[in-house]
Amino acid sequence: MNTSTTSEPVLRLSDAAVSEIKAMREKPEHAGKTLRVYVEQGGCSGMQYGLVFDEPREGDESVEAGGVTALVDAFSAQYIRGSVVDYSDSLTSGGFKIINPRAQESCGCGKSFKT
Repeated sequence: MNTSTTSEPVLRLSDAAVSEIKAMREKPEHAGKTLRVYVEQGGCSGMQYGLVFDEPREGDESVEAGGVTALVDAFSAQYIRGSVVDYSDSLTSGGFKIINPRAQESCGCGKSFKT
């Protein structure tokens, strides 16, 4: 596992995201795993974000905030470097949100983007 080799972190975690990740880690199915933030082809704008609890892999970049670690693979890092993972418990638009300064367009749901 690598840490970022540039001065810009691969991503940042908001305080709200850290709190929610800590709560989710309490579930037995997430025990011993780390949050992975990734990008894959798909969604209405061409690329889509994903979050999953996973094991570290060779070549991952990691970021730590408030006692929580997040992993990003090399492919995804090129699309989300400098992004912020946030969380909202709003009834209408709640959940994890990725604020990506590299996205030129985003869909209305905020789960996909175009660079």
